[in-house]
Amino acid sequence: MHRHKSVLLASSMFAIIAAPAFAQEAPAAQDDAAQQQGGLNDIIVTARKRQETAQDVPVAVTAITAAQIATRDVTSVEKITAIAPQFSVGRASNGSGAQLTLRGIGSSSTSIGIEQSVAVVVDGAYYGQGRVINEGFFDLARVEVLKGPQALFFGKNATAGVISITSADPTDKPEFMIKGGYEFKAQQYRIEGYASGPLTDTLGYRIAARYSKMDGGYYRNEADDVTYTDYDAATGTSTAHLATPADRKAPGEEEFLGRATLKWEPTDNLTVSLKGSMDRSDVNNSSWNYVAFACGNGSTSQLTGESCGKHFVTYQNNMPADIAANFPYAKSDGSLYNRYRSAGGTLNVTYNTDELQLSSVTNYQWNNNRWACACDFQSGSGANWATENSSWKAFSQELRALTQFDGPFNMMVGMLYQKTRRDFEQYVITGAVSNSDAPEGLESVATAKTSFTKGETMAVFGQATYKILPDLELAGGVRYTDETKNSYFTQFYNNPLLTGIFRDQNDPDGLGVVTARQHFTNWSPEATLTWKATPDFMVYGAYKTAYKSGGFSNGGINSKFSSDPTADLTFDPERAQGFEIGLKSTLLDHQLRFNVTAFTYKYKDLQVDFFNSPIFAFQTLTADARTKGVEVEFQFAPHAVPGLDLHGSINYDKARYTSFPLAPCYAGETQAEGCNLAGNTRQDLSGAPLSVAPNWTGNLGMNYEMSVGSANKLGFNVDAKYSGSYLASGFGNPLSRQGKYVTLDAGLRFGAEDDNWVLALIGKNLTNRFYVTGVVDGPSTGSASGGVTGLKADQLGFGTLPRTVMVEVTKRF
Repeated sequence: MHRHKSVLLASSMFAIIAAPAFAQEAPAAQDDAAQQQGGLNDIIVTARKRQETAQDVPVAVTAITAAQIATRDVTSVEKITAIAPQFSVGRASNGSGAQLTLRGIGSSSTSIGIEQSVAVVVDGAYYGQGRVINEGFFDLARVEVLKGPQALFFGKNATAGVISITSADPTDKPEFMIKGGYEFKAQQYRIEGYASGPLTDTLGYRIAARYSKMDGGYYRNEADDVTYTDYDAATGTSTAHLATPADRKAPGEEEFLGRATLKWEPTDNLTVSLKGSMDRSDVNNSSWNYVAFACGNGSTSQLTGESCGKHFVTYQNNMPADIAANFPYAKSDGSLYNRYRSAGGTLNVTYNTDELQLSSVTNYQWNNNRWACACDFQSGSGANWATENSSWKAFSQELRALTQFDGPFNMMVGMLYQKTRRDFEQYVITGAVSNSDAPEGLESVATAKTSFTKGETMAVFGQATYKILPDLELAGGVRYTDETKNSYFTQFYNNPLLTGIFRDQNDPDGLGVVTARQHFTNWSPEATLTWKATPDFMVYGAYKTAYKSGGFSNGGINSKFSSDPTADLTFDPERAQGFEIGLKSTLLDHQLRFNVTAFTYKYKDLQVDFFNSPIFAFQTLTADARTKGVEVEFQFAPHAVPGLDLHGSINYDKARYTSFPLAPCYAGETQAEGCNLAGNTRQDLSGAPLSVAPNWTGNLGMNYEMSVGSANKLGFNVDAKYSGSYLASGFGNPLSRQGKYVTLDAGLRFGAEDDNWVLALIGKNLTNRFYVTGVVDGPSTGSASGGVTGLKADQLGFGTLPRTVMVEVTKRF
């Protein structure tokens, strides 16, 4: 076994011998007492939409406390991956904007219409669009990573799992905090704070905000000036344009986040919480983390002529300024950018009696994302650019009733209504063509498209629990979902020289406007048997199913080479079913915890998106897959050494296609390499690994805090994350392989014993390891597949962050 795996396995064996566990800390008042005595405390989670400790809930959950969030600077969905190594996030520029993967199951980023297989839930409301990656998260109470299908309690689009994020509530006493930080690599300034406390005896408030700005960036752009020459379809003349390099340091982010909370508790039985939030984020390049890490010809990029490599370097150019001055959604100087805006509000109401709990969650959310990208992602003389404007809005209402009888039988029933709308428009420069006779603003546009999807969902769900014996409980439930989507798509303008490739709304074959009315229904049952042998030892077995919405690829292409554009743009739902068994234990007088989960899940019609370059079409195919494995998590906090915490995990997961007999070939794949089906355009990927699905992952860390003198304390943490190798491509491209890696985070803190002030130094990825968490083929690279010989496309990976070191000062009042 590899050395890194051996270290993690040895740590796990140590934990088994000592009888370990993995859990989180309790509320602040209990934390202080625990640190005086050593040992572990529990964290309350809501994995079954009710308050339970992480050790009592029969769900594979990794819970992250507010203290861990602050210590390790968990301020975005991406940064959760350092603590939950089975979870991966690939940041993409276009399409859905992200590839979220858990236990090897995820959704590719190329289609904005595909919803994520990992649902993101914030304060009880679903925020599962890929653009959630643009949201910054701060002032949090906890984060829960729920692994495996979670349809019963969280609904559609949770086939791989759920990231549940809970923001902080008002405090019982007036409390004020201000925090300032500086990160050296990106030259980022950050300031945040909150004011919290009671307004009356029954009404509390909390106002929190964060502002950050980078004077630099994480990636270096080494592009040179590029001359772009287009051909005017109206005059037959060619014009040269100068494309200057994009910003040298990316992403150069400026961000402002705000949240306001009111919490009203007029009686012991009633709690009403209203949270409103907003986010403004601007970066200087939507594809700032795209790197040509593997070249199809083995040495240099087919786009730029520069060497490929695993480094934090990219080559991208602005849109020519003379073109951008009259181009929809472009900046007047042609600069690349991504502009994200969002706002939302959530109302939670809970009413408790001795025998019944009634809950309501009402949510409205809106986001708008605009960008201008160098959409070959590594600019050459045949550069492509595009701009996009897309909006999403959703309203949802959930109601639940939970009995709280003293007897052996209890039940929960609920319903959900959701209404959504996505609006999309995009303008593309490609093919080096223009048209001076085009309508104003479209002179340099090769193709322009507009699309929308309106969705409506109704769901009812319920669960019954029965204690067969005082320590043996059977739970069974089901969710029924009825969903309708109405969609529209057209390419309302195409350059005359490209009408042989792209259909438009006036196309004579009548296929230039694509509409679809989709209706889906689904039953997702679930059953769990839980045996609690002692208060600190539990074994459970579960059968679970899940459903992910089918849909419409709003950003697709209506190609004349395709005979059925409706089939290209629509796709079927994804379904999951399978089993897991788990053991959770807290031993040695609450010093050690040890959790083990074994699972196997089958996925039917797993949604796989790819660009079919021969027919210029994005197509969403479906395949069958299975993921199975074992996860071990532990934590050790000895009474003898108060403030010491050792924790870690080791996870084995085998995620494979079980049936993908006519999968697309990757660019340049030869007949000998398997591209020999369906006229040498398809391959059989049955048995092949899924995208971003390492067999082995794990983490190992230590946190220690000690008193210094009578009024101060010193703390430090060291945490390592390991990933085995994996293919970043979902189509078996060997060039996309990411090798195994280890990243190292560390932190040092000094401050007052009561946390009145804290000075911290936080380092992440201190080994400065470059790795990718998703990939696309370099546009216009590689040769056609299915030949005797072939040239593979350049692999452009979604790189992660380099080494970052931040100094931070916190003051409370």
